[in-house]
Amino acid sequence: MNAHPQLTENGATADQTLPQVPPPARLLRLPEVMDRVGLRRSAIYQRMSEGRFPKSRSLGPKCAVWVEAEIEEWIHQVAGRDI
Repeated sequence: MNAHPQLTENGATADQTLPQVPPPARLLRLPEVMDRVGLRRSAIYQRMSEGRFPKSRSLGPKCAVWVEAEIEEWIHQVAGRDI
């Protein structure tokens, strides 16, 4: 085994030259969405119907999920507003 990292021509290690891959998309269930945004179920669904909150996706008759990146973006938009 080589104890020293391999350096490339520009002096970076092999690990530093790999492209940054974003983490895989996650799907969140309602309890986690509620915890993250601080809203109750009824407020989330009300805002969804008004177009002011990310839409859920259906995975089955009784399974709704939200895309984590969409929830995070909504949080950043709300946090950036002057209320």
